[in-house]
Amino acid sequence: MMNTEEVAKKVMELTRKQAWYDALDLYDDNVVSVEASGMGGGSPETRGKEGVRGKVDWWVNAMEVHSFDAHGPFVAHDRFVVQYDADVSDKKTKERRKMSEVGVYTVKNGKIVREEFLPRVD
Repeated sequence: MMNTEEVAKKVMELTRKQAWYDALDLYDDNVVSVEASGMGGGSPETRGKEGVRGKVDWWVNAMEVHSFDAHGPFVAHDRFVVQYDADVSDKKTKERRKMSEVGVYTVKNGKIVREEFLPRVD
């Protein structure tokens, strides 16, 4: 079983390669994933590994990624933080934007049980 630091390093490795689906193996089946705001006015909270897979599907289908980088990880106890910086275009509207956020992760029994994303505010 991986410890928190090992999980954090694996997240870094996979997200830098944009290997989103491979990263799902690091999640607990009952993970809670929290975005800054809900899509279309819905809840910002997604529960379960399949819900997270749905978010990955949306990202892959909706966004053209020009560049993506991950900084960190910052690790202590059962938590770690990664800063993500992305330059993306919406595939439908062609609107291009730069995004920066941190992911705050909680690990139990070698799996991610909670992730919460906090966007940078300029």
